Amino acid sequence: MRFEPKPLPYAYDALAPVISEETLRFHHDRHYVGYVTKLNELIVGTPYEEQSLEDIIMTSDRAIFNNAAQVWNHEFFFEQLSPEPELRPTGALLEAINRQFGSVEAVREAMNQAAVGLFGSGWVWLVVNEDGELSILSTRNAGLPMRHGLTPLLALDVREHAYYLDYRNRRGEAMHEMWRVLDWSKAEERYNSR
Repeated sequence: MRFEPKPLPYAYDALAPVISEETLRFHHDRHYVGYVTKLNELIVGTPYEEQSLEDIIMTSDRAIFNNAAQVWNHEFFFEQLSPEPELRPTGALLEAINRQFGSVEAVREAMNQAAVGLFGSGWVWLVVNEDGELSILSTRNAGLPMRHGLTPLLALDVREHAYYLDYRNRRGEAMHEMWRVLDWSKAEERYNSR
């Protein structure tokens, strides 16, 4: 296989009770690994066969784009979760948040509202543009910020397989609880290295 699934950087039960072991096994081992497998099948014999994942995302469409983008989105998502997260940003990111949103709590509330209001499935992102301005972006299905010229800092997965086993149809509660395992230090690294 050209692309290999990345293992989780923590144990399957490490994020409980926010995300159960059962949910994480389905989310990672079935959905994410499924996207990796399908992407590898789809790119055989195409110009994408030798490209990086990022190049595939930026130049492909339809099934190849959908699978490549979901591989990237899920790797980004899993990487930002932690059993021992930094629950608040610091430094330059905190200053930018306070300047543009007023508080970290305001960012969380705005992202939660965007997630609850997103019809169907997709992603809600905290992003930064080339000028260092922060905003919240909702994308449907496999959409992702790079296709909009933006750098992602954090993401909420608003696809049912990310929360339904644990929260059923209580999407708002699922998004609210997610902040207990979202690691702001990852967002800071992404913000500072852009």
